[in-house]
Amino acid sequence: MADLIEIKVPDIGDFDAVEIIEVLVAEGDSVDENQDIITLESDKAAMEIPTPVAGVIKVLKVAVGDKVKEGDVIALAEAAGGSAAPEQKNEVSEEKPAVAAAAPVTAEKMSAGKALGASIIQEALAKQEEAKPDLVEIAPFAPDSKSGVKHAHASPSVRQFARELGVTLSLVSGSGVKGRITKEDVQNFVKQKINQPAPASGGGSIPSVPVVNYEKFGAIEDVELSRIKKISGKHLHACWLNIPHVTQFDEADITELEIFRKANKEAAAKQGVNLTPLVFVIKAVVASLKKFPELNSSLSENKEHLIIKSYYNIGVAVDTPNGLMVPVIRDVDKKGFLELAGELGEISLRAREGALTAKDLQGGTFSISSLGGIGGSFFTPIVNAPEVAILGVGRHKMQPVWNGKEFEPKLMLPLSVSYDHRVVDGALGARFVTHLNHMLSDIRKVLL
Repeated sequence: MADLIEIKVPDIGDFDAVEIIEVLVAEGDSVDENQDIITLESDKAAMEIPTPVAGVIKVLKVAVGDKVKEGDVIALAEAAGGSAAPEQKNEVSEEKPAVAAAAPVTAEKMSAGKALGASIIQEALAKQEEAKPDLVEIAPFAPDSKSGVKHAHASPSVRQFARELGVTLSLVSGSGVKGRITKEDVQNFVKQKINQPAPASGGGSIPSVPVVNYEKFGAIEDVELSRIKKISGKHLHACWLNIPHVTQFDEADITELEIFRKANKEAAAKQGVNLTPLVFVIKAVVASLKKFPELNSSLSENKEHLIIKSYYNIGVAVDTPNGLMVPVIRDVDKKGFLELAGELGEISLRAREGALTAKDLQGGTFSISSLGGIGGSFFTPIVNAPEVAILGVGRHKMQPVWNGKEFEPKLMLPLSVSYDHRVVDGALGARFVTHLNHMLSDIRKVLL
């Protein structure tokens, strides 16, 4: 029998004990390279761990409920064909032994690293000799990333190189296989930071609010925020500070839409789906995004290019017992009303049950926050970066509308579209909202 290969937990970020919630293979199973074998749950999301080799699982060393950390052995496998296995692609053992990752960075190494960094970006330093911005920033906690945290995947030598230059790896985009960060990525990140304009003098920090001893005025209760609120709160704060928001308001006449929905609601229920007004709003949004693709885009990292997406993945805010979550429905343009209604109901249920995976929260191109089931009319939703726009939907109500001769009773739906003013100007924002209004007024136009 060929030697058995240890399949270990790779670099999963700064987590020491992550629970296994699903084991996807059994002893004797044949697996392909990069096939998922277990699922871990950390914070509010889940992550799948693949096998780095193809072969047969001979010994399974974990079970559902076990807690593991980086480097723990998941299983023993026999490589396909009984041949020697390729070097395991574990984040901690690619270029140097794992002990290298823990080697202390001495003052001499720091000095040498900074000298090396200076030589890498010598030309940039010459341009900005007196204005070098801080390389360490606060990374936004995006809800569409795993557990709200961007984990950096890099070898020990690259991690040490980054420490010597004072670079936070979570801020660096990896160009290697599966997003792995290379030494060149760190060098390019440093060069980009050095080339940034010097911050204006006079200070631009945000003043803190005063600290108050509330107990002086009466009884209080100190309740800790849920993990979801902590993570999403940091992300929303970053979005609000970094994006110049503008909100456009309008009301859509959905009288005919509601008649059509009620006429088909019973037929939809027989197929096991709930045909809600939000389903039609989602389809109308996609039709409007096709007309105005700038709102289905993201700004490039250097803020000089617009990345327009030709896919339509809509994030829908769901109110859960632990806070607001935004699962993503993919390829909405390719799905009919009933299929979309079924998927919306299913993903909303999983959100409320805390069963969403990291994949469910990633890849959105536009978000919708619907408060119609709760109440209220207009509000100012915060853009969910890196998206550039978000739609807020209020509660529809019957009200009189002047038709030129008399007032007619119409069912009106409040719409609030917030957008990044660097990408969407007022005229474009108004055109988008007007087009969305027309789509909702006659939902048949969505099919054209």
